[in-house]
Amino acid sequence: QLQLVESGGGLVHPGGSLRLSCAASGVALDTYSIGWFRQAPGKEREGISCIDSGSTKTHYADSVKGRFTISRDNRKNTAYLQLNSLRPEDTATYYCAAALDYTTPQAMCVLKVGVGSWGQGTQVTVSS
Repeated sequence: QLQLVESGGGLVHPGGSLRLSCAASGVALDTYSIGWFRQAPGKEREGISCIDSGSTKTHYADSVKGRFTISRDNRKNTAYLQLNSLRPEDTATYYCAAALDYTTPQAMCVLKVGVGSWGQGTQVTVSS
C-alpha cells in the first residue's frame, strides 16, 4: 500500500524559501503522478503543482507560478516542492498526493482526478 510522508515545512519570513519533500513507501512511484496541494484554515484544499511520472509534464496554479518548482527523483521514491519568494498568503498545510498516471497534471491539480493517496501534511507559515 502506498504511503506518503511530507517534511520540510516550518516558519519562514516573507520572501524566504523552503523545500518540501514527499517520501513514498510501499509502492514504487514511477507509475504515479504526484501533486502538491495546500489548505488554509477555512478554505478548500487547492492543487498548486502536479507532475507526471516521467517529469515530462507539470502544472502550476497561477498563484504560485514562477515562485514554486515541483520535481521528483524516482530512484529515491521522493518528490519535492521548492517554495521561493514566500508570501503570508502561502501559509497553509501542504499535502502531497499520488494518482495513477492515466490522469494529467492539470486534471490532477484542478479536479483531483485519480488521486488515491494523501500524506498527512506539513505546515508552512509565512510571517514576519
